[in-house]
Amino acid sequence: MASLDAVVVGAGPNGLTAAITLARQGLAVRVYEAGETAGGGARTRELTLPGFRHDPCSAVHPLGAGSPVLTRLPLRRHGLRWLQPPVPLAHPFDDGSAAVLDRSVQKTAQSLGADGRRYQRLVEPFRGHWEQLASGVLRPQLAGLPRHPLLMAGFGLRSVLPTAALSHTVLRDHATRALLAGLAAHAMVPLTALATSPLALVFAVAGHEVGWPVAGGGSQAISDALAGYLTELGGEIVTGFQVRAWGDLPKARAVLFDTSPATLARVAGDQLPPRYLRQLRRYRYGPAVFKIDYALDGPMPWTAQAARRAGTVHLGPEYADIAAALRACAHQAAPDPPFLIVAQPSVADPSRAPAGKHVLWVYCHVPNGWAGDATAAIERQLERFAPGFGDLVLARRVAGPAELEAGNANYVGGDIGCGSMSGLQPVARPVLRRVPYATPNEGIYLCSSATPPGPGVHGMCGYHAARTAGLRSFGIQIKI
Repeated sequence: MASLDAVVVGAGPNGLTAAITLARQGLAVRVYEAGETAGGGARTRELTLPGFRHDPCSAVHPLGAGSPVLTRLPLRRHGLRWLQPPVPLAHPFDDGSAAVLDRSVQKTAQSLGADGRRYQRLVEPFRGHWEQLASGVLRPQLAGLPRHPLLMAGFGLRSVLPTAALSHTVLRDHATRALLAGLAAHAMVPLTALATSPLALVFAVAGHEVGWPVAGGGSQAISDALAGYLTELGGEIVTGFQVRAWGDLPKARAVLFDTSPATLARVAGDQLPPRYLRQLRRYRYGPAVFKIDYALDGPMPWTAQAARRAGTVHLGPEYADIAAALRACAHQAAPDPPFLIVAQPSVADPSRAPAGKHVLWVYCHVPNGWAGDATAAIERQLERFAPGFGDLVLARRVAGPAELEAGNANYVGGDIGCGSMSGLQPVARPVLRRVPYATPNEGIYLCSSATPPGPGVHGMCGYHAARTAGLRSFGIQIKI
């Protein structure tokens, strides 16, 4: 490639989406990736035993299957298939019952006891309107009015209260409170935080509209499909190349960083003004995760039957338990018992393991940079809801915060969300700017999940950053 229009640092889903967005305009784009393959947080590896294919980070993809940008790209042509489990999500209780997020709103309501109708009123206005909702939510919130203001106003009214307030004013049944708390806990902040209810509601609606699928063959299939399409467009991907300093990069009119703000400041510090660098260095990283991947000799023996058919299982069990676990992390303590997010990819995709075997993916929240071992606490919680689980374990691979950061530099201190979702930071990522992807240098942009709309394999951070670069660096309007 003789000359370059744009360079992207980092080949995660956001970096690849940014590169594709620019390459579709006929621009010459090159991506640099420190790893040996493209992928970022969407990878698949044999972490335990031969034939057991695990996702080191992301595994279940409601926002990927429903992404306003990924759904418009020809990724199926490049091998991406979404596989749906029979049940998107189950939330078991000690008595063997479970709250269920089903594709059917009615079946979900039936699992929620006295709150069934309240739940239906919460989600029904958005049925059949996922595309409009997703485009309104997965955007920079300081960028003016959304394209569907009435729909988004209704969303705002339903999610304006933090999950803690919603649970104690609107909801009545313990099952609904627990289900919403589990959904909100993906934000990794206490349930009193403003970001919790919007996330819980989006995940609930996504379960009904697009499901909570896995990628056939593993999350690496998402990255491979994006990389394949970028190459088809003429883009170039250079792997095994770690960018340590600005001088490592070729000249280009635009450089987009699919990295943490810390990496942006380190690599491009001499290209950015001191005031902006100080703001980047004040960016707050959130709690970490402690993750275990298991190779199992058979399916999980969940007491709750619904959990045996679910792609994702939340183990709290009750609202108070989940709230306590999140508060503990906020106060720099490891929760015990922890709240667990469990994925069972082989329920939807048998190719992940040898015949009759299964893979299990589980993590709990711990303080950022925590150096302890949560294995025993996690396995006590798993055994509590799936007695006999331990007898099925053929192998395990444990990854604490340090191991996660070593595998992906964006996970500072083990924070897989690349930044705290507390306070104003969900919208002021990485700093409070009307156009958060732009830096004071008109040729440098940030396109990682440290920008709105934040974490998730949806590519929207990369898309919005590329649109910003298109306008500022190339004078073109970009829209997919």
